[in-house]
Amino acid sequence: MAEIVMYQRPGCGFCTMLRRNLQRAEIVPGGRHLGRTRAAAFVRSVANGCEETVPTIAIGTVAMVNPSLDEVIAAARQQAPDSVAHLDV
Repeated sequence: MAEIVMYQRPGCGFCTMLRRNLQRAEIVPGGRHLGRTRAAAFVRSVANGCEETVPTIAIGTVAMVNPSLDEVIAAARQQAPDSVAHLDV
């Protein structure tokens, strides 16, 4: 199963809002802070060279920059279905 990873910056309001929405949906992503070089390099690679664009979510082969909860759920259904199976009940 693919891991759901959220790239974020401390103090980012958009990151906090998405994390809260994910928690309400009982989806708990792993977190990466952009202070780490590899995390920042990944975000640059999917955000047209900008490492400031957070939150960025990676699920398997899908990467999304500043996604909505619905976009995360849709990608998780394809890439990590076990992580959202409880939503189909």
